[in-house]
Amino acid sequence: MSILDHVEKPARYTGGELNSVYKQNAEVDFAMCFADTYEVGMSHLGINILYEVINAIDGVYAQRVFCPWVDMIEQLRSGEEPLRSLETKKPLCEFDIVGINLSYEMCYSNVLTMLELGRIPLLSKDRGDGDPLVLGGGACTINPEPVADFFDLFAVGEGEEVTRELIALYRRHKKAGFSRQAFLREAAQIDGIYVPSLYGITYHEDGTIRSITPKEGAPQTVTRRIVKDFDAEQTIRKPVLPYINTVHDRCTLEIMRGCPRGCRFCQAGFAMRPVRERKAQTVRDTARSVIESTGYDEISLSSLSSGDYSQIDELVGGLVDEFSAQRVSVSLPSLRVDSFEKDLAAGLQQVRKTGLTFAPEAGTQRLRDVINKNITQEMIMKTVVRAFESGVSTVKLYFMIGLPTETYDDLTGIANLVREIREAFYSVPREKRNGFININVSASCFVPKPCTPFMWEAQDTMEELRQKQQFLRGKLKMKGVKFSYHDSSLSFLEAVLARGDRRLSAALLDAYKNGAVFDAWNEHFSLERYLEAFERCGIDPAFYANRVRSDEEMMPFEHINCRIDKAFLLKERAKAYAETTTPECRKRCAGCGLQKDCGFVTREKV
Repeated sequence: MSILDHVEKPARYTGGELNSVYKQNAEVDFAMCFADTYEVGMSHLGINILYEVINAIDGVYAQRVFCPWVDMIEQLRSGEEPLRSLETKKPLCEFDIVGINLSYEMCYSNVLTMLELGRIPLLSKDRGDGDPLVLGGGACTINPEPVADFFDLFAVGEGEEVTRELIALYRRHKKAGFSRQAFLREAAQIDGIYVPSLYGITYHEDGTIRSITPKEGAPQTVTRRIVKDFDAEQTIRKPVLPYINTVHDRCTLEIMRGCPRGCRFCQAGFAMRPVRERKAQTVRDTARSVIESTGYDEISLSSLSSGDYSQIDELVGGLVDEFSAQRVSVSLPSLRVDSFEKDLAAGLQQVRKTGLTFAPEAGTQRLRDVINKNITQEMIMKTVVRAFESGVSTVKLYFMIGLPTETYDDLTGIANLVREIREAFYSVPREKRNGFININVSASCFVPKPCTPFMWEAQDTMEELRQKQQFLRGKLKMKGVKFSYHDSSLSFLEAVLARGDRRLSAALLDAYKNGAVFDAWNEHFSLERYLEAFERCGIDPAFYANRVRSDEEMMPFEHINCRIDKAFLLKERAKAYAETTTPECRKRCAGCGLQKDCGFVTREKV
């Protein structure tokens, strides 16, 4: 009997999907790993991009590996079977390089699961020349320290160019007779490559960091990589088409990197600067290729703020004109309220009626100014009325609670805003309305993140967050309104890991050995398991999550240069407490430190 007979979704593990890549006699075998389920990983844009980028290199073969679900984990362990790739069923331990995407702090236990099931020593210090190189990449490399003990090296920033350079270096070392330490020393000289074993950390008596010292010629700081010629860089043309539904079951096209807005809580908004766009023609050509090779019936235009794309009207109009006859719709999953126009809404609704998603983030103008949201109540109301008049009847609203300086008046403001939006629906003439109003309100918990103006702030305690959630729950009991919120205990652990140091690796390993896996999934997460691990390792998690840092304190990620000036971030923090906004950077440069790399710098400076 096959092992697949005992798992919930066998198609997660079979491979053989349309557009999968197959090669023979590759010089370098690269495992493209994602530390979550197949459905989540196959929806991740970065994984799909790098799969095509790496497989475009002659002699290099990238194969996909996803974290197996709990039923398959049990089957692999009971049958003493290794974790294998989808394409050729190659055991993970037989690859040259095992690249693991770190998109979210709560996937760290899955990383250890994949390494153990793949028969790779969990700690980098225990690996020899015959073991794969374990490479980390993705959003969490802005602070990789909590998982530094498990990785041989990290690619910090955008991966297309640096991955090609790293593979070229590996090929040269492999031909010459591979020595792990010699390779890592030379790899550390590549811009954007961080080798944790080449840095020593010392601490003050109070637990804060005293020094971060490079060894064996490693650079003092590792600078985040950026792709400068974004339009010319390879994009997805023939994505693998899954057999089963994925989280985003559609054609996803990246139209822009970076965000000009500067919301002070948003790590991606700063860590993915500068703003770069793909030409509308490039996007249309890509869409044509993807639709032809997959048959998808939806095109999603992806970026941090798609409405800020300078050619958005031309692009949406062109795609709708070309693909509407094929019943292919166009969607904008990341749309700001001040970038929404009625004509654009009508175009998006032409093929099929869809809801729209907006993120006011805060319920009062004061707090929106604190976080630099740069939208007003008037803008919000004009936007929703336009949406309702175009036939929209389902609206998702994203808010955040626990933000710096937040009061209960700000929480009441969320309920007041939702009520006003609900009333605005019924103010639209009946002939223009579509059905009944549905407002889905989601409230996430603020998590202080590296490379943001709020990275020095304390997170609210779990009890404070729970009290705010229950207060808001009572205020949002309205017909047609559904309220959901994030688990405060999960957000607490996320905050610990987001600004944590290398000492957390021991606690992560302890929690993993005691059953931690799929922590991002509520049914499997146990805070108690982590609290016990922290206690056994002598770690106070509140030291990382609930403590304000001074301006002078050395951060665990001080040696990771995210390219945003610290002085600029501190200036933005001061402006937050002064309730002062900063204009979007394409209108007025605020001097974040990336002026030489930004194509939208203006002469006028704040």
